[in-house]
Amino acid sequence: MSAHVETLTVPYRPDDMFSLVSDIEAYPRFIKWIKALRVSQPRDDGQVRHCIGEAVVGFKGFTERFATSVAADAAARTVTVRLVRGPFRRLENDWRFEPEGESGTRIHFRIDYEFSNFMLQALAMSNRENAVRRIMESFLDEAERRFGGTEVPPSNPPSA
Repeated sequence: MSAHVETLTVPYRPDDMFSLVSDIEAYPRFIKWIKALRVSQPRDDGQVRHCIGEAVVGFKGFTERFATSVAADAAARTVTVRLVRGPFRRLENDWRFEPEGESGTRIHFRIDYEFSNFMLQALAMSNRENAVRRIMESFLDEAERRFGGTEVPPSNPPSA
């Protein structure tokens, strides 16, 4: 069993964090082990955007391809990922973004996976904590790049 749950608070708005995580087309630009990613079958169902994400990943000499269905619910600020095909027996990943304070976000992250290949599963188990930490660092670094250091201008600027 390779399940991991993480909750953390970040100084970015929930809608911004939702936008970042649901922007799967951009993943290869900031997650270095994603070598390629193709999005297909996009469709909107009200506030929920659905698609298939087909990724090529490379890690420690292994290269694998897999596809997931992605449902990004803007109203609920959730991103749900489920396995379509690939080297996994199971792959489930869920993100939920809740307001925290005036401009922060509490991120709820869950990933549960099992590789079909014993060797890949053993590698994944031995690197699980490191892999999750690197995933979170990749997203937080990208959040800082996209949203950090920008101040929201006051609605009524002070008069001179």
